[in-house]
Amino acid sequence: MKGHDSMITPEIEGLLDRAESKFRLVALSSKRARQINAYFNQLGEGLGSSIPPQLPSTARKPLSIAFEEISADKIIPVEATEDLEPTEEELMAIAAMEEAEVEDDVESEETSDESA
Repeated sequence: MKGHDSMITPEIEGLLDRAESKFRLVALSSKRARQINAYFNQLGEGLGSSIPPQLPSTARKPLSIAFEEISADKIIPVEATEDLEPTEEELMAIAAMEEAEVEDDVESEETSDESA
């Protein structure tokens, strides 16, 4: 087994090379760590809705596992395209959600007025 001079394995320099910036590395690793944490939390429930760790690891912490996955090129950063317009269905769904929120607000005001 190879010894390391730093406490962090894999080394941050290698992770930065893969993520291209420290901000992207933080965003990518934290998002993946939350996914791994959600996977471990739902294991007993049998839901199977979360993505399991992509490689065997002796690390116990989700962030360490995420770093190992990034280092092994199992998780790669992807640029989000900002020029996508919402579809007609998405716009209708957003409008329906906003209407439901307004109705919930009105109902909660009515119930608070009745209890006063």
